[in-house]
Amino acid sequence: MISIHEAIDTVIGAARPLPAEEVPLLEALGRATATAIVSPEAVPSFDNSAMDGYALRGAELEGGRREFRVVVDIPAGRWVGEEIGAAEAAKIMTGAPLPPGADTVVQVEYTEQHGETLVVTEPVQTGANVRRAAEDVAVGDVLFPRGARLGPAEIGLLASVSCERVAVARRPRVAILATGSELRPSGQPLGLGQIRNSNSFTAYGQVLAAGGEPVLLGIARDDLDETRRLLADALEHDVVITSGGVSVGEFDFVKQVQDELGVERRFWGVATKPGKPLAFGMRGDTLVFGVPGNPVAAMVSFEMYVRPALLALQGRQDLYRPYVFASAEEPVRGSRGRTEARRCRLLHRGRGWGFTITGPQGSGILRSMALADGLAFVPPEYPGAAPGAELLVMMLEGSAAERPPFPGGPAAPAAENAPTVEP
Repeated sequence: MISIHEAIDTVIGAARPLPAEEVPLLEALGRATATAIVSPEAVPSFDNSAMDGYALRGAELEGGRREFRVVVDIPAGRWVGEEIGAAEAAKIMTGAPLPPGADTVVQVEYTEQHGETLVVTEPVQTGANVRRAAEDVAVGDVLFPRGARLGPAEIGLLASVSCERVAVARRPRVAILATGSELRPSGQPLGLGQIRNSNSFTAYGQVLAAGGEPVLLGIARDDLDETRRLLADALEHDVVITSGGVSVGEFDFVKQVQDELGVERRFWGVATKPGKPLAFGMRGDTLVFGVPGNPVAAMVSFEMYVRPALLALQGRQDLYRPYVFASAEEPVRGSRGRTEARRCRLLHRGRGWGFTITGPQGSGILRSMALADGLAFVPPEYPGAAPGAELLVMMLEGSAAERPPFPGGPAAPAAENAPTVEP
């Protein structure tokens, strides 16, 4: 077996960003930029009002003047070229262009208007309530480097500089193949000794969440020819995920077929629990993962190794889940020779974190993952400790650790955002 660090380094070292493609802006949500994006426009492109109020010369206010003559109304979208002179003001709406000569906006709450006469009732500093041209974005600003994930705010920012299309890395196409004659699809009756194929469904969801395009290839029974045919189809994709068939059983054909089809195995067996019989290899540029058949082991293996690889293929820089340190709420003990990933719930503890285990931790107990919002990593040979022992916890999607520990308070500081899971 190799260590977690060695396995992650091997996988990420093999994942090269896929070719770029240009897509409409609204289709780029969740994608990663294939090149740096430079702004062709300034935002805003003109000085404008940040408030409904009156535009005037700030120096006159500072000089003590409080009455002004209102000479024009400026709604949003209207350009006024006439200069605002001494003792003059323009009634102005939020977002409207500042007229020449004016450098300050007095919010309407600080004023009274009597006919054409404006009375300023509160002092306002020169330059107040004005959005200056290019204060958000200047022409030539690098908005995003290569590999930046485009979320809703990023999409909006690109729209604000009239970016209609964007170059992003292609989504990896991921073939998902379950193995084992004991598996039955959902909706079909179970015979004695048979179980449902849940692994394909969890992998499908995990691939989608990681930005990939999942392709379900069904179930390969414990038959050499069928396994060979389906795996050959799978190898036409960017990534292959097989579940089961990588142990040492008499009917585990995946490794044999991989060898026949020219898959170069990089490792088989990682010192983790669950997930020990993980296999990883390559054929050409195709990444080939053989995850264990037990549902929890398959999901944990995906989180730790497959997900970062899918993000790397998309050119992403943020490959790993965030980590926090959290105190155990119950005694914990490590496994011999392997780092154990305990499924857990994170709890706010003042400005810090605690965690509790999500019940029985067998690698076939999928409910332990459904209840979890974190993976607590217990070092090998950890002797056990009373409650309060602090361990590294990887936050999963929707984790409690993504929320502040008390209303209005800051979130607890995260550990370094890297796969440092072996204390």
